[in-house]
Amino acid sequence: MALETILLAVGPGDADRAEELAQAAIDVAEPAGATVVLAHVFTDDEFDEVIDRLDYDPDGEIDPDEVAARHATVRELTDEFDDAGVEYQVRGSVGPHGENIVALAEDVHADRVLVGGRTRSPAGKAVFGSTAQEVMLSAPCPVTFVRGD
Repeated sequence: MALETILLAVGPGDADRAEELAQAAIDVAEPAGATVVLAHVFTDDEFDEVIDRLDYDPDGEIDPDEVAARHATVRELTDEFDDAGVEYQVRGSVGPHGENIVALAEDVHADRVLVGGRTRSPAGKAVFGSTAQEVMLSAPCPVTFVRGD
């Protein structure tokens, strides 16, 4: 199966592992000539917080894709993709992380999903975070877990 679309899911906890996520996406996308869909999912509270911080007009129409594109972690990742010559799109979504990542993967017909996570204690290494676990169990395609340092 050819890889055409890779969904890279990022959230609030991914700022400290942006480099690892970017490299993982580039390593998969570049040889295949695939497009990376960089998806930032916000909970309702996270979205409201970002809207306040970015000084949007609260009465205006606010596009989650635009908010995602302005997010620092997303800008760092898109800079890496530009440097590597990897095509990408930015998508934003508001709602439960795992559920929305799976919905975006279905919507863009992703061939692979990349999600990040933290290194866990020896006892916790067999357990992924709840978002990563939900995505792995429900995604319509293979999922790669990118472990941060």
